[in-house]
Amino acid sequence: MLKAAVTPPKIMESALGPVLPRQRAADLPGIVSLEVRRLFPEIPREVYLRGADLSAVRRSAEEALSGVNMSMIGAGDSVNLLCSEHGFSILEGWPYVEMLRTIKDVVQERTGCKNLRLRFCVGSGFTEAREMIPHYHLDEYFEGRVKGTGPFDRGLPIETEIGTLYGLARVYDADWFIHAHYDDPREVYFHRLIYRTLKSFTMSYARFETRSLYHMNFGSRSSNIVPRAIFESPLVQGKYAFTCCLKTSPAGIVGVDADNDLHALNRRDTVSTLKGYGKLMRLFAEIDECVAVLDEGRWPWYLHAGGLTSGNLFKAPTDYLDLDMGSSKKATTLNPAVKALVVNHTWREAFAGLAMVYPAFIAGREIARGLPHRVVNQATVAENLGEALELAYARTGTPKAMVFDGSYGSINLSPALGEFLLEKAPEVSRRVEEELMPKWLKQRGIDPATV
Repeated sequence: MLKAAVTPPKIMESALGPVLPRQRAADLPGIVSLEVRRLFPEIPREVYLRGADLSAVRRSAEEALSGVNMSMIGAGDSVNLLCSEHGFSILEGWPYVEMLRTIKDVVQERTGCKNLRLRFCVGSGFTEAREMIPHYHLDEYFEGRVKGTGPFDRGLPIETEIGTLYGLARVYDADWFIHAHYDDPREVYFHRLIYRTLKSFTMSYARFETRSLYHMNFGSRSSNIVPRAIFESPLVQGKYAFTCCLKTSPAGIVGVDADNDLHALNRRDTVSTLKGYGKLMRLFAEIDECVAVLDEGRWPWYLHAGGLTSGNLFKAPTDYLDLDMGSSKKATTLNPAVKALVVNHTWREAFAGLAMVYPAFIAGREIARGLPHRVVNQATVAENLGEALELAYARTGTPKAMVFDGSYGSINLSPALGEFLLEKAPEVSRRVEEELMPKWLKQRGIDPATV
């Protein structure tokens, strides 16, 4: 059931990371792949996987948009299409780009509106916008009407039911806006899959002060009141047109959904995420020991293996989908089953906390020069990737390794971990279907009999 390692998505060169690696983990002789459907055959099938024809994404987006009301948009109006930089981390970013292009084309064709601007929303600085806009030819496709915006831009006061919060002025400087979303299950340990489709209204479309409320001031469940309060404010509701969402499963891109009713779309997104990713999340929690190989061009918490991000492994012991699980000291700790990190590529920021907990083995001096000094000073710098992995195996005593290299459809890993996951999958599947899935759904007000 284990096959040759699959070729991972390409890494986009960025000033946020070290130099591109000379070798990927999938090239190592001891790495194989495990198809996610070998684990769970019922995982929703993909319409797009790396290297396939993007026209399937466009067709799905056109079909979804055909049911959306756009009558509020006049030919002389201005429209901001809001995208978030994490959407470009999914399968090299091209499926998200194709959805954005399709939204532009359909809106212009149906409404006659030509003043449609792309707002590229970033997490911190503007590096992502400066690099990705030309990389994906967005400025060309949107005829120069593209601007980056981030949490330190000029703010706009928004009166909400919980007080004055601050959005980004550049996000709301049009007559209407369109929310271009994606359902990548990042940071479930923060949002707990509560109003996931609204999260961008703080983490992408708000000033730092308001964003910090979400991340720092509230708990991982109560924080979800912040994006909902912003979205339901009179100012935002007066400019909101509709949402279009790129849908995924561990197998790849499964389609596009769109709706004028964001709460209805959120309900569908919740169900599809639980059904698509819930079993794989709980399977990750079964791993008793492993080496995590970081081999993708994103923040170290957001790298994909079989479509599931590395953060889900680092937080795996706690079931954050279970809303009966409150905050506790145990829940905030990192997964002790991860015995070491092998670093072939990852962006610099948000790394130090992991490297303080896990022994790190860096795949060469060139890679090390592009990482934070406080990480490198505590790490072991190997001559190359193969040596780094062998040193990690020797240090930890485990033959199990999982590669976070951006892959969907299959997980690149060591044979020992592949066999372990295959052995554990049937019981995880039974437990999720019979016990956990009904509980997760009911906790979110969804009748299991209706899905």
